Amino acid sequence: MSRNRRLTAAAAAVAAISVLATACTGQSGSAAADDPAKDVTLNFWHGWSAPSEVKAIEENIARFEKAHPNIKVKVTGNMTDDKINQALRSGGDKAPDVVSSFTTDSVGKFCNSGAFADLNPFLRKSGVDKAKVFPKTLLEYTQFNGNQCTLPLLNDAYGLVYNKDAFKAAGITEPPKTWSQFTEAAQKLTKTDGDSYDQLGVMPTFHGYENAPVRLTAQWSPTYFGADGKSNLAKDPAFASMLTAQKDLVAKLGGYEKLEKFRSTFGDEWSAEHPFHKGKVAMQVDGEWRAAMAKEAGVTFEIGTAPLPVPDDQVADYGKGYLSGTIMGIAAGSRKQNASWELVKYMTTDTEAVVAFANAIHNVPSTLAALESPNLQVTPEFKTFLDIARHPKSNTTPAQADGGTYQLTFQDLAYAVEKGDVADVPAGLAKAGQQIDTDIAKAK
Repeated sequence: MSRNRRLTAAAAAVAAISVLATACTGQSGSAAADDPAKDVTLNFWHGWSAPSEVKAIEENIARFEKAHPNIKVKVTGNMTDDKINQALRSGGDKAPDVVSSFTTDSVGKFCNSGAFADLNPFLRKSGVDKAKVFPKTLLEYTQFNGNQCTLPLLNDAYGLVYNKDAFKAAGITEPPKTWSQFTEAAQKLTKTDGDSYDQLGVMPTFHGYENAPVRLTAQWSPTYFGADGKSNLAKDPAFASMLTAQKDLVAKLGGYEKLEKFRSTFGDEWSAEHPFHKGKVAMQVDGEWRAAMAKEAGVTFEIGTAPLPVPDDQVADYGKGYLSGTIMGIAAGSRKQNASWELVKYMTTDTEAVVAFANAIHNVPSTLAALESPNLQVTPEFKTFLDIARHPKSNTTPAQADGGTYQLTFQDLAYAVEKGDVADVPAGLAKAGQQIDTDIAKAK
């Protein structure tokens, strides 16, 4: 499947939402006065563009319209956060009433700015107990300071996808559970060819597709902010430990420059030319969609999936991972909020709708009932990610008033550390933490 959310630079998304924060005043969901039983047309904007994804959206909308014959939905796809931002600022009849965004990192801004309506009043009016419908971690990344301005629409879990044939050839009998085992396996699976590679155990650099700093850090169960709301980068040893472990892996697999030179030969992440599909990389940090994509690309080897390894001293928590996903909300400026809620409620809480959508685009369902549905299509490779989604220690990056800016600050530090530009990791984390505190204070 295609993932446009990751084709848009995080910085651009944060900038778009930052502009939006100055342009929206917002309205409370409880103030919605439209009659959802009357004939109405809703504008629904989303970011999907691949034919299979667009088809899945259209099928869900068709089922919704059949159940709500008075509500018609005009769907506009392939919409970036920047385009959504511009439309919400302009307002009018052509602006979206309902929005689905890939930018979970910006939920704090969506809520704090009033760009999206608080859905708590709608949930209460409909008798929906969100704590009983959605997994706890998903509720964490869809609200901010009690404002539930978005709801989860499918879920992404991150784990390890690997080449079983390569494992067998290297004498590796099972996927690594600890970081030291992961490092050892990556070295065994790496076959060099001069200044390049015939096969790389894993691409460890942070620019390597889904191998983002926050996803690796999740295996250390980090606490991004203290009880006082201040950045915890310098105080929680998880951050320094992850950066040190990752940099050590980079060194053992050939060094930053050699790895980046090899990475420059990689094709598009969503094409059949992906290096994992071609056997150039034996292990891949990736989401639940990769195994299905690899099969569709016609790989000639057997695929395995497993949770990402954990630090050696946290082996009891093996099975956890980083969770994220798509979000859905109602534009605060919409005059059709009650009708819009009917669509949001259907797509995010109706078990049949959630399962059908998850099956169609190979995503993890976002409700507790859908996770257990007998209609969910579960392959052995996909089950791994369902288990990660259910794991009590799986975690996410918390919403903040500055959206994803704090994550970009940490990411920039991680890039500098792996490249060798920052030798003193504790000092770098302290400086980054100070910048995060400053940015959040300005955003409030």
